[in-house]
Amino acid sequence: MGALLPWALRGTASSAASTIPVGLEMYSVRNALSKDPMGTVRAVAEVGYQGVEFYAPYFDWSVAQAKDMRKLLDDLGIRSFSTHNDSDYFSGDKLQHAREINLILGSKYMVMASSRGKSGPEGWLQVADTLNTAAVKLEADGSQVGYHNHQMEFTVTDGVRPIEILAKNTKPSVMLQLDVGTCIDAGSDPVAWIKANPGRIRSMHCKDWSPDAAKKYSVLFGEGVADWKSLFHAAENGGGIEYYLVEQEGSRFSELDTARKCLQAFRAMHGA
Repeated sequence: MGALLPWALRGTASSAASTIPVGLEMYSVRNALSKDPMGTVRAVAEVGYQGVEFYAPYFDWSVAQAKDMRKLLDDLGIRSFSTHNDSDYFSGDKLQHAREINLILGSKYMVMASSRGKSGPEGWLQVADTLNTAAVKLEADGSQVGYHNHQMEFTVTDGVRPIEILAKNTKPSVMLQLDVGTCIDAGSDPVAWIKANPGRIRSMHCKDWSPDAAKKYSVLFGEGVADWKSLFHAAENGGGIEYYLVEQEGSRFSELDTARKCLQAFRAMHGA
């Protein structure tokens, strides 16, 4: 199965910004994806995205469906950079199934999308242990695991932010996938977080956020308060970024039009 991973993502400080690919977190087009997975992936490629990150429903695909999707990705010349996964996909039979599907898709990272039902330092230490154990099981295939934050991981609880517990207690190979919008929403500084965790921020959800209660996450990329120039600089100068992912929870435009407009804005801002 390792032969199904013919590509390697690179994200060193010396890499030119233009070499860092940008993909779409497919939750951004979830309604279209549920109705027509193949057609939606094709449309995303036509917009200009270089890759995708499938989210939890991919887990229900059969091996045959995963192979069909991989063929489409190859035909389109794009990649599945990673997948988002429920926390219970990281152990037992579910881990084995997720591993198989991710290898077929060519995904380098299995990312835990969130941790459900965990509270207090002991609960977060359990999450770290789950990630570490899964990382060991997957590393023989060249696969890695990651963790994706929401607001709660950056919210101080019992005197510490849960994300700090995860960062301190997971293997360096465990990616800390930064969701920019939720980090800002929680009152934290995403640039400072990148600088505090060199080499760990290997992918980033480029989701903007507005303090305007009527807008929040409905703003397009670049319309919120995120300091993207500083974020890009930090990610590409020590952060370890390998790929960017545009994510949008919904806007005044259709899903695919939103994805297109966000990519245009990303390229204008990033210069790639």
